[in-house]
Amino acid sequence: MAELRLQLSESGADAERLDTLTGYLRQELAELDVGGVTALRAGPPPPGARAIDAIAIGGLVVTLTKSALGLRTVVAAIRGWLSQGDGSKRTVRIELDGDVLELSEVTEKEQGRLIELFVSGHAGSEDG
Repeated sequence: MAELRLQLSESGADAERLDTLTGYLRQELAELDVGGVTALRAGPPPPGARAIDAIAIGGLVVTLTKSALGLRTVVAAIRGWLSQGDGSKRTVRIELDGDVLELSEVTEKEQGRLIELFVSGHAGSEDG
């Protein structure tokens, strides 16, 4: 299994809006054939702070069970989320095994090419 880390952003969005948008994408991803979707945890609390389990606003972790196919499905859902921006610039930073792909306002053709390069680079680790 692989963990795909996502960091979402939208221009002009405050923390509450970003949390809402992240919730929508989380629900959509949870319906896919993935191992799970959880909130991305923030780093350890600063010294002297109470030890609570803080989440990173706009962050998600997707557990992939079928690496290449699962990755393609998740990225397709992310592309759909990006296209629903209603004029607001949305960006998603995708990280897998130390490789990073950032999707935002690029043409659909260019976005497709970048996604194919990213996914094919991880296709060798497919386990099912």
